[in-house]
Amino acid sequence: MAHLNRKRAQDLMSEQGLDALLLFSPESFSHATGAAAGVAAMWRRAGAVAVVVPADASLPETAVVSDLFARSFGRISHIQDIRESPIWVETTRLDGIDTDQPPEAVIRAAWAGAGRMDGFNRPTTFDPFVCYRHLADALAERGLSKGRIGIEASFLSMRNHGDLASVLPGVTLLDADAVLARLKMVKSPTEIANLRQAVTIAEHGICAVRDAAAPGVTRNDLSTEWRRAIRGHPETAALSGAWEYISVGPDPWGGTAAAQPGDLIKVDVGCLVEGYTSDTGRTFVLGPPTPLQARLFEALIGGFKAGSALLRPGVALSEVHRVTLQAIRGAGFPGYTRGHFGHGLGAGQGSEEWPFISADADAMFEPGMVMAFECPWYIDGLGGMIVENQLLITDTGHEMMNALPLGLTQIPL
Repeated sequence: MAHLNRKRAQDLMSEQGLDALLLFSPESFSHATGAAAGVAAMWRRAGAVAVVVPADASLPETAVVSDLFARSFGRISHIQDIRESPIWVETTRLDGIDTDQPPEAVIRAAWAGAGRMDGFNRPTTFDPFVCYRHLADALAERGLSKGRIGIEASFLSMRNHGDLASVLPGVTLLDADAVLARLKMVKSPTEIANLRQAVTIAEHGICAVRDAAAPGVTRNDLSTEWRRAIRGHPETAALSGAWEYISVGPDPWGGTAAAQPGDLIKVDVGCLVEGYTSDTGRTFVLGPPTPLQARLFEALIGGFKAGSALLRPGVALSEVHRVTLQAIRGAGFPGYTRGHFGHGLGAGQGSEEWPFISADADAMFEPGMVMAFECPWYIDGLGGMIVENQLLITDTGHEMMNALPLGLTQIPL
């Protein structure tokens, strides 16, 4: 299912004076079409696939797909204007062909029916110029051959940009990364459901890590338990991946130490459902916390509560950063500093995506955003500490998607 909201796209492009968007990355392709980009996108090079999204929502979108996946794409995506780009894999369709003919005649008829000309040769991987020419045709057919066209600039190399410009000589190509980020920032109901399911599975794994923690257990043991637990969850069939940053003891960056009484255990983990990653962080301690551990974690909780009170539509992300930082510093640690206290969640390459809850953020919270809000501290010689929840911005405030308690959880010895 596609998640791109044409009305929101229209509004955002209108604000920037754009006539259309050209999307090239596998993630943006899937977001706009609801279909996977296919094997030609595995090198993450522009021109394997692409989508044209006109600013005028009454104009149809165009998808450029590999010929290998064109038929399946047509069954999956809502986009009807599909243009094929040959890739290295030989593929032949026999629909409507009399297969009682001699084999040579069968294949000749199939190739002729597909419009294959004499001298056709498949590329080593794919030819980006085929894709670019399709984009030029689609723009021209929509009266946009001299338009202001937003491109996914961060995905295009300098060579890609020059080649694309050479095929679109009348077009003004503009960086639309910020437009695309704001477009993806507000999630569809299906995206929200994926993220909700992902955090539910992840918390099941966190509980398993908590229950397995004991003196003598290593970081790697807990990592194994985490993966075993999420694979055993009733909804494990929905998983498309998982990641973990678990640390045990004084080394907050992982290591292989065996847990000792008094050690901190930091669990920062996520599960992926349909490519959408959750993000949750909890901290445990083996036995009673030391005064230092308790004092530092109390400051983090204070920051988390102060920032959480502002998580609602219309509030600037920068304001949440300011208030959270102020609360932690006001708890007795004026030198504490952190670049961001959370981030968007989605189907990007990593576990964090724009926007960030940072001092320089220029975004406001909007209903439909799914964010991770976190207050961590990593101290060599003491260990890692984190309190992090995943949340949905609602019409009137926010909904925490997590069920586990936030505090520094003491594990009995």
